Amino acid sequence: MPGIDGNDSNARVILDLNNERFQENLFSLLKTERHAALDTLSKIRQLTWQQVYRDRGLKWEKIFSVRARQGVDAIYSLRITQSRKATAFRDGPYMRMLTVAADHDSTYGKK
Repeated sequence: MPGIDGNDSNARVILDLNNERFQENLFSLLKTERHAALDTLSKIRQLTWQQVYRDRGLKWEKIFSVRARQGVDAIYSLRITQSRKATAFRDGPYMRMLTVAADHDSTYGKK
């Protein structure tokens, strides 16, 4: 059933990892963090959007301090490893990954 934003919250998440900056951030992580990030991404692939919103470990949160580009409703942060957050936005069934932050504050544009 479509949610308030017209998206189906019961649809399975489809990951889009094609953003060049996201790939650079991901591949520059140390091996243990990179593997943890890949484990999180694998987990997300198995979830519905409703489960993403409710998952306490992911901490899917709207970032109010970062303005989304035209055509994007909002940018969100999520925990991708124990010590790192990533940014993404929802585009229908797709979670389009944007970055993996170097530290917590940079996720929110505070540096």
